Amino acid sequence: MLVYAAGVCYVLGFLIINQITLRLMLMLGTCFYILYYWFVAETPLWDAIYISAMIGCANLSGLLALEARKSRLAIPRAHRDIYDHFPSLPPGDFRTLMHHAKRYTIEKPTQLTIEGAPMTRLFYTLSGETTITKKHDLFKMPPGVFVGEVAFLTHQRASATTVMSAGSEVIEWSAADLRRASEKSSRFKMALEAALSLDMAQKVAYSVAPNEVTWRPDLAQTASESSSFSKP
Repeated sequence: MLVYAAGVCYVLGFLIINQITLRLMLMLGTCFYILYYWFVAETPLWDAIYISAMIGCANLSGLLALEARKSRLAIPRAHRDIYDHFPSLPPGDFRTLMHHAKRYTIEKPTQLTIEGAPMTRLFYTLSGETTITKKHDLFKMPPGVFVGEVAFLTHQRASATTVMSAGSEVIEWSAADLRRASEKSSRFKMALEAALSLDMAQKVAYSVAPNEVTWRPDLAQTASESSSFSKP
């Protein structure tokens, strides 16, 4: 019965998409296996118990890492005031993102990107007005947008010329640093690309009908909750 119970837990675990529930089911199955190895023979099967315990500890470590990634305690204290700008990023991924960031205020109008020029940096505007020129079209964007995300995602040159007004506060990243971080963690890569893709979609809508579109950062939260970030 213990073996059957363990097998059921493992099968159900692998059928469940949510990774936390999956790990909990595997943990329960491991406990049943340990009980089986304890009682199946006249003396406990210590080798099997040790190996099962090691598997359980590894599973528990991964479970704790998942929970820590979602905990707001992971948000860097210096940047807690801007976490609401990135609602689609779990706290752990936000911490990784800000680890590579440089945050500063622009003293005079500054050109962040030049259409057709190579892009080695990614920006996010916290305050100030963003003027975007693409071919012969010119439009302005409110704060709270990424700059250079198209070039970052496509590995191509800048798609537009962008100028920030004096007094604007921006965050800057090295594109190379973010790509290296993405190579180390597929979970971070998925979260970052989802945030950038949502930002692009909102900017397209805003540029087409600026008077009819309300900037909706809460949409990012909805996208996060329905995304596969918590899936295996």
